[in-house]
Amino acid sequence: MALGTATVPYEPRFDAGRICLDLLATTHPVERLDSLAPLRAWIAGSGLVPPGTPLAHADAAWLTGFRELRGCVGQLVRGSLNGEPRSYERALDRVNDLARAAAPPALRAVRGEDGGLVRELAGPPECAALLAALARDVVELLTDPVARASLRQCEGDNCPIVYLDMSRGRRRRWCSSEVCGNRERVARHRRRAALARA
Repeated sequence: MALGTATVPYEPRFDAGRICLDLLATTHPVERLDSLAPLRAWIAGSGLVPPGTPLAHADAAWLTGFRELRGCVGQLVRGSLNGEPRSYERALDRVNDLARAAAPPALRAVRGEDGGLVRELAGPPECAALLAALARDVVELLTDPVARASLRQCEGDNCPIVYLDMSRGRRRRWCSSEVCGNRERVARHRRRAALARA
């Protein structure tokens, strides 16, 4: 493969403050859930299942389900941010349907290799159960006035990521200080340097 054409594996981000917002972030800067491997990595990294949970049984229907829920989350969250919460009743109906469709994955405590207790699922997780857990997170977010008031869209150039601003003073501007914040600081430095040269 020629230099510069290698693709970097997707490292899921979990810094939006809510798991449903982390799911929403999987569309930026390109579709991240484009196959089962990144979906499995996202599910494992999100904490929906305990570490090491086998997800080999996930199939294409899982991709469809997670993407559909992500679309509903996007409509509802952006509608809330734009002051148009009633614009997306179909998305709200779908989230409510998913939230009540299945019980969350059953957890149990088992002894780990070191003798301490660790979480494990009682059986392989079902897609409906995972989607239900995510849908319940959306319901909790949108019905909590404090959390809803903390929703922010990143101020980074062309960054659509929505996050919860839980910072002191509620002055957080970017989805990530290391990503969009750093880009803004570099751009500001370049503008000052260009002015100094002029």
